[in-house]
Amino acid sequence: MKKIFIISLLTTSISSFSQDSTFARKIVDTLTSKTFWGRGYTNDGMHKAALFLADEFAAFGLEPMKGKSFFQEYSFSVNTFPERITMNINDKELEAGKDFIVAAESRGIKAGGKLEQTDSITFVDKTNRFIVKLENKLTMDVAQRVEDYTIVQIDKKSISSNPIYYQVTVDNKFIKNFKAANICGVVKGTVHPDSIIMITAHYDHLGGLGRDTYFPGANDNASGVSLLLNLARYYAKHPQPYTIGFILFSGEEAGLMGSKYFTENPLITLKNIRFLTNTDLAGTGVDGITVVNATEFPKEFKIMQDINNEYKLLKAVNPRGKAANSDHYFFTEKGVPSFFFYTLGGITAYHDVFDISATLPLNKHQDLFKLMIKFNEKLMSL
Repeated sequence: MKKIFIISLLTTSISSFSQDSTFARKIVDTLTSKTFWGRGYTNDGMHKAALFLADEFAAFGLEPMKGKSFFQEYSFSVNTFPERITMNINDKELEAGKDFIVAAESRGIKAGGKLEQTDSITFVDKTNRFIVKLENKLTMDVAQRVEDYTIVQIDKKSISSNPIYYQVTVDNKFIKNFKAANICGVVKGTVHPDSIIMITAHYDHLGGLGRDTYFPGANDNASGVSLLLNLARYYAKHPQPYTIGFILFSGEEAGLMGSKYFTENPLITLKNIRFLTNTDLAGTGVDGITVVNATEFPKEFKIMQDINNEYKLLKAVNPRGKAANSDHYFFTEKGVPSFFFYTLGGITAYHDVFDISATLPLNKHQDLFKLMIKFNEKLMSL
């Protein structure tokens, strides 16, 4: 009878936490707000987000992974666009983010003149080393270098004819040592504290483009952060036999910088990680999820599929092989068994100004939460 009561209590606890999608929505709304300015490299966006998230860890009752601070500080180089960004084509003023973006590696420029067409989508002013490219979709990025040219990508739908005359201003600022931090916390295990189940997500995004435009990053990756925080809340109230570790990485968009730094300067012994699950792009899911490294760890992938089938959570749990497409990668390279899952279907906004909270459904947040709880529970019982 006592065992049945404990199981019932645990089931109720999981249900109450998984039902709290209101918390997840609040986190996504907060992280995508103007205050955090795309959680990037201008307006102190990434730093403000880091402080907010560390406060959340503390409020839940997590302990720092090592020492007295949740922060693992490091630095890297990054090219930024903090000030004036203007683009005029054929006497039409374009809007940054919606009509055009600047390629991440671009140098600053203030120029105007006539463009020469070199192919169906490329227009060049050779004298000023300025290039215009017409695109079907604008996809912003982050670069750690500055090249000796400037590229502006223009949404084809924003202009009625090919670019001929232009006026452009791009102010860039190259930061050689941008200061960033991973946020690292744990809930100590009750039986095997040296064995660790790790849950990770990146909290950074693309930041801003000029004074008026920022990239909210709702699906990428406020959604994954909201899932990690909901799991952290749950495990803080329900300590497990194993230690449950949580890392919110910075610098993912600049080239997996945070996870690379952590694996080279680990705060815990990497070989003690029983399994790591990284969540990135977790805001949709009508068509299920894809699991990177499924073919590398078939036993664990079968466990995840079996749980999904038993509890009828997601439409599909699809396998994918090894890929260097998120923060799991450097852990895998260090011999840590790791998965990275991302949701499928729904909105297609990605690395653009349209990846906003208002259109992010979070429709499978509860099911992903349950899948993670059950998956980790099974890993700890093997």
